Amino acid sequence: MINRYSDHAANERTFLAWVRTAIAVVAFGFLIERFDLFLRFAARDMPHVSQPPHAGAANFIGILFVIIGLAMIVIATMRFFRTEKEIDAPDIKQAPSNRLDLTLSILLALLGFALLLYLISAILQGG
Repeated sequence: MINRYSDHAANERTFLAWVRTAIAVVAFGFLIERFDLFLRFAARDMPHVSQPPHAGAANFIGILFVIIGLAMIVIATMRFFRTEKEIDAPDIKQAPSNRLDLTLSILLALLGFALLLYLISAILQGG
């Protein structure tokens, strides 16, 4: 039996949850970027569809979502290995700081807010 198996299993579950979340963030960023491209082609080929406002904004936001998702995977991997070492260490360690998690959450919230502003702008200019 592995020493402290339940702790290691919890660490792995946490790591996999971070990776799943990061994959969702990357996929969402890709969707944002590609859908804006679709709207630009639709506006070009169909005269009744207007050109989306601030066409580059959605591309930029989508790329930022992809970058943040990739950063989440890197951070989760580093945290997984650090926690694995700390579980096996004989001495008691202090819990790591949550600043990086908070920073990523704030960045995602700001990007979501920027996307909301972009959509409101598109609705107001289109309608």
